[in-house]
Amino acid sequence: MSLFLTLIWYHGQMKRAERLHALSELLRRRGSRGCTAERLATEFGVSVRTVKRDLAALEHSGAPIWSRPGPGGGYGLAPAASLPPVSLSPAQAVSLLAAVTAAPDAPYADLAKAAMQKILDVLDPRTRAQTKQLADRVWVDVPPSPSQAVRSAIEQGMTDQKVIRIHYASSDQTPTTREVEPVLFGSTNGHWYLIGWCRLRNAMRWFRMDRIQQAVVTSARCGDHTIAEVGAPPTTARPVHGRGDW
Repeated sequence: MSLFLTLIWYHGQMKRAERLHALSELLRRRGSRGCTAERLATEFGVSVRTVKRDLAALEHSGAPIWSRPGPGGGYGLAPAASLPPVSLSPAQAVSLLAAVTAAPDAPYADLAKAAMQKILDVLDPRTRAQTKQLADRVWVDVPPSPSQAVRSAIEQGMTDQKVIRIHYASSDQTPTTREVEPVLFGSTNGHWYLIGWCRLRNAMRWFRMDRIQQAVVTSARCGDHTIAEVGAPPTTARPVHGRGDW
């Protein structure tokens, strides 16, 4: 199994959104050779029917999927779908590696690792070798991150704007079950929080991520609650894009 797949594989299964991303990456790496549906099904541990449904979803989303029928045929991505060479210095590449490695509990951390590997793959060989040498000189010691299954469900709920049912332990360890409409992720004082509309309290609430013991994405759509309802952020807080011209 490739490093990319290993990074986002957990408990022997992959969520569909992650599988779609991994599927497009595998096809990109195969280039003009493509890959049969049967081989893709074996690689991802799903049926051929599921693979073909995933390929159709990718094509519907705008990915330039091509198909070639008959013996020696299969599926692939048009060359335009591949990343061009990335111009990063070894120090820039290591700065990204350090940031991703030091924040394993951050939202979408697993996908960040996969994206970082994708960037490393398209560096020129000399820069990649220099990056490896410099990365060996940067060590990170981080505490265990929250359950990957929990974090993944919360990320999916935020991305799809679906209500999340969580089992939560308060600061005094009192257990409670909440249905939350996710609004944003926030990091403060060394902890990540899920901030959303709590249907039990009928108010905006902050839930510390490492106290969420279980999380399930429901089929219910979120309401029209906005970031403004959370309140004014402190002067030191800012969106992760760090820019005002997006």
